[in-house]
Amino acid sequence: MLRLTALYLYPVKSCRGLAVASAAVDAHGLIGDRRFLVVDAGGRFFTQRAHPRMALIETTLTSDALTLSSPQHASVTVPLASNLKPQARATRSVVIWKDTVTADDCGDEPAAWLGDFLGLPCRLVQAGAAYSRPLPDRKLPSTLDIRPSTRHEVSFADGFPFLVIAEESLVDLNTRLGTPLPMNRFRPNLVVAGVAPYAEDTWGRFRIGGVVFHGATRCSRCAIITTDQFTAARGPEPFRTLATYRRDAEDNVMFGRNLVHETKTGRLAVGDAVEFL
Repeated sequence: MLRLTALYLYPVKSCRGLAVASAAVDAHGLIGDRRFLVVDAGGRFFTQRAHPRMALIETTLTSDALTLSSPQHASVTVPLASNLKPQARATRSVVIWKDTVTADDCGDEPAAWLGDFLGLPCRLVQAGAAYSRPLPDRKLPSTLDIRPSTRHEVSFADGFPFLVIAEESLVDLNTRLGTPLPMNRFRPNLVVAGVAPYAEDTWGRFRIGGVVFHGATRCSRCAIITTDQFTAARGPEPFRTLATYRRDAEDNVMFGRNLVHETKTGRLAVGDAVEFL
């Protein structure tokens, strides 16, 4: 039977993720997923593409706060915006890809911690009460309701609220690699098992638990998949091998499927069945 076998949150975009047994869903995706962002002095976002050391920043998330830590480096704790009065934190304009959004600045202490760790001046921001990042209609699948009254949004993720990968897809890739890789190289939110390799490429409308999803696009991969998420070391794989058999018509290397969600509230848990609609 096709089931959800793993759930991952990435509290800070491009920092280390968390495996969780269950997670709630809101309008932006999994609650706690990519709700924080590291930006430079001009407000432009950081990712592992240019800063692989971000993989070494461990994240811990509670109902009250985010904690950043790394071995041989003191930790820093940041209150969640939902626990602060609106006037308790300054806002700033930040840029993520082509989107300019309003985010809450998290203050000087996490900025200093990150600046020391990454060796660059930067700030930590959070999606607060003023945050809004609508998904353009052109990114929405035809099966999803795109009436003007229906608002579809995304967190600080690259472009979509969710990424799903089947365990069997990684197994197939690993048979082609000299050294097998773990799933964390690909930073999915949802991992499923019980299908043929790459079956997720063509998924349309389906339900996990009580949440209805729509397949949007296959996921075009970048240099982040060549970054060891435990050491920040880079190499040619798995991009080199994927490029031999997973290119699309535009020459992009594809692995995994981006999703949007029709159901804006609910809860997902490891072990939930996947049902096609």
